[in-house]
Amino acid sequence: MAGQGSSLPRPVTLADIARLAGVSPVTVSRAINTPSLVKPKTLKAIERVIAMTGYVPNLLAGGLASRRTRLVAAIVPSVSSTIFAEAIEGLNAELVLEGYQLLLGLSGYDHRREMELTRAILARRPDGIILTGITHLKETRAMLTGAGLPIVEIWDSTPSPLDTAVGFSHYEVGALVAEYFIRKGYDRYAQIGANDPRAIQRRDGFIKRLSGVAAVEIPDIEMNSPSTFSDGRKALAHLLARGRGSLAVFGSSDVVAHGALTEAVARGCRMPEDVAIVGFGDFDFAPHTYPSLTTVRIDRRMIGTKAARSILRKISGETVEPMIEIDFEIVARQSA
Repeated sequence: MAGQGSSLPRPVTLADIARLAGVSPVTVSRAINTPSLVKPKTLKAIERVIAMTGYVPNLLAGGLASRRTRLVAAIVPSVSSTIFAEAIEGLNAELVLEGYQLLLGLSGYDHRREMELTRAILARRPDGIILTGITHLKETRAMLTGAGLPIVEIWDSTPSPLDTAVGFSHYEVGALVAEYFIRKGYDRYAQIGANDPRAIQRRDGFIKRLSGVAAVEIPDIEMNSPSTFSDGRKALAHLLARGRGSLAVFGSSDVVAHGALTEAVARGCRMPEDVAIVGFGDFDFAPHTYPSLTTVRIDRRMIGTKAARSILRKISGETVEPMIEIDFEIVARQSA
């Protein structure tokens, strides 16, 4: 008896559903995988039996036969930040429309963790995998190459993706912000932010564009990823203590830029005359800070949407362009 611990209840099988619905197992399989090919009356009867019995199809078993699991995996640094959360929402929405499920892994900005997640995910045989960024350990690259799966890298632009990339040049984002500040003219220029690869690219573009114009100051405090509101306040305090003159600051995210903005207001700085601040991401709060935050806008949800469409096309055997560019722009508000 199951109640006495002698055995577990026997799971409901596809054959059981076929018998109770009065159809063949092939018809039940078709109703689960391609319901549009089943007569509405028959489909309704099968769905009623499935609901009554609580049957859950073994999609992995079906996937092994067809080489499809209808599972797409994505590895992202974090879901706590709006900048990644909206991309995930766009990704998931497109996958669900096509009957796919999203398996999500969080790397925490750690390349070794990304490698471990890649190994665990590939063991589950997804139909495709989506990675954040284009910088990976050689072991991760070897696993991905050996798996032979469709791959989409998101958030970066590159001439040589592993397979397909959907993103933009973070270096050019930094250069665009530098040009914006140069046109307005400031005595000092600074960059504050995190140490993840994409933030570093934005910093490098900012510094390179300002070479020959002015040196770019970096505060003497360590900021890990993701950088915080508190980091922004501390960073601006360091910069203001260093010297005088009007100061233009590029924050690696709207969160750290908001912290810097708050510190500037608390110290009575006039904005944008004494201190100008530009963030990155155009988070929901950016138009509502005091003063409102100038920032770089990217269509975050579109990154996820285009990544999903690309990987679904690749799963279907279609040819997809190797680099899909996402536009970005500066949204000018009161802080700069």
